[in-house]
This record gives sequence, structure tokens and C-alpha cells, in this order.
Amino acid sequence: MTSSHTHRWGRRTARPTGRHPTRGKSQGKEALTATGRAGFVARGIVYTLIGVLAVQIALGSGGEQADRQGALDQVAAQPFGNVMLWALVVGFGCMAIWRGARALMTNGPQRKAGSRLLDGGRAVFYASVCWGTAAFAAGSGGGSSGNATSQDWTASALKLPGGRVLVGLAGCVLIGVGVVLGARAAMRRFLKQLDTAAMSPRTREVVTGLGMGGGVARGIVFAGVGVFALVAAVRFDPHEAKGMDATLRSFAHTPAGPWLLVAIAVGLILFGGFSFASARWRRL
Repeated sequence: MTSSHTHRWGRRTARPTGRHPTRGKSQGKEALTATGRAGFVARGIVYTLIGVLAVQIALGSGGEQADRQGALDQVAAQPFGNVMLWALVVGFGCMAIWRGARALMTNGPQRKAGSRLLDGGRAVFYASVCWGTAAFAAGSGGGSSGNATSQDWTASALKLPGGRVLVGLAGCVLIGVGVVLGARAAMRRFLKQLDTAAMSPRTREVVTGLGMGGGVARGIVFAGVGVFALVAAVRFDPHEAKGMDATLRSFAHTPAGPWLLVAIAVGLILFGGFSFASARWRRL
């Protein structure tokens, strides 16, 4: 009797619960990976459109702003444009979630505090982009251009105690970010984040070219925006600050003429292509 009771008790305690912690963790990782890939697709669409608009400006055939606002205007003008806008909202939201998860979740000892802080900043940035895109898609108006927004923020910052130093510091940070982005792209550091073993030799060459050309162009634009912010601080004039559109247009007024703008615009299109490649091959 005791033996029978023990046997039944053993069967009862050995009965599987149906829960699989490992499977649940794997499913969560897959969901987070899909979220990150959707974010890279959204980023690729916007950078490609900005590059196309900048090429049109350089060739004298474009009237749209060569920034995120102009890119959204282009998307909205297409058939099913509102559906596409909401798809971008989802994509940017996914990017914000993915960056936030990277900032908060442990991923081995190589995830240093600086890397987490950088991902946290990117999460906040993409959350704001998601919110702005959602407001645009919901019909809240076209919103201010990037140039007007930069000047408004600069004017507000200059009114603060020590605002001149604050704006100048922000300009220096943007210049530094641009230099780092360009240098890392030129040194092909981005290849460490990609699953190059899954690429054919030809595909790897193409992706490398996209990453180098696109990353350098993106770095130049960031540095350019930073230079104008620094000039605004030195001259104590918020009208010297420029967004992406005005910064890109300024390249057409250099001794190289519109061809420098064409080169940078093509680079931004390349970065859009690199974003699509990241959606496919980046280790997430």
C-alpha cells in the first residue's frame, strides 16, 4: 500500500507542467530580433528618400525638403500613402523598442556602460521620431521643417543661463559623432555586426561598399549640422543653426558646387541600402 501510494505520488510529481522556460526565452529573442529588423527597414526607407530628394535639389528639379519631413511628404503622396506612413510608425516604434531593450538587457560582458547609454539615447531618439511620424500620419499637420525646429531649439537654449556654452557643446558633440560615424564606416567596423558568413563574396563586397559610402556621407551630414550649431553659439544667433535640409543645401554652395551635394546625397541613398542589408544580415 505504501509502495503504491509512493508510486502514484511519484507519477503525480513527475507530471510535466507544459512550461518550457527555454522555449519562451527563445521566442522572446525571436520577437525582439524581428522588431529590430523592422526598425532597420523603416530607417532605410527614410534615408533613401532623403537622398533622392537631395539629388533632385542638387540638379535643380526638387522643391521638397531633404529631411525626414520631406521624406514623409513623399510617402504621403503615394498610393496607399497613409498605410505606408503607419507602417513607418510601427517600424520606428520597433527600432525604439529594440534599442531600449539593448540598453536595459544584459548581453554579455562586452556590453559596456557607454554602449548601453548610446543605445538608450538612440531609443529616445527613435521614440520621438515614431511620435512625430504618428502625428503626421494622423493628420495633425505637416509640422515644422527640420531647419525651423533646429532654430527654435537653439533660440530657446540660448536664452538659458549658460545657453551659449550649452549650444556650443551640443555642436561639438554632433561634430564628434559625425567624425566617429565616418571613421568607423571608413574602417569597416560595421562588418563586425553583420553575419558575413551568410553572404556570398559578391554580396559582401556590395554590402561593404554600401556601409562605407553611406556611413561616411551620414557622418559628414552630422558633422555639418554640428558646425552650424557651433557657429550659432559663437555668434549668439539662432538663425545660424540648420537642420538636415539646410545643411545639405549648404554643400551646393561650396567651391565643388552642386556635385558635392550629389555625392553626399548618393551616399545617403547608399546608407538606406545598407540599412536594408542590416535588416537582413545584422546580428540582433
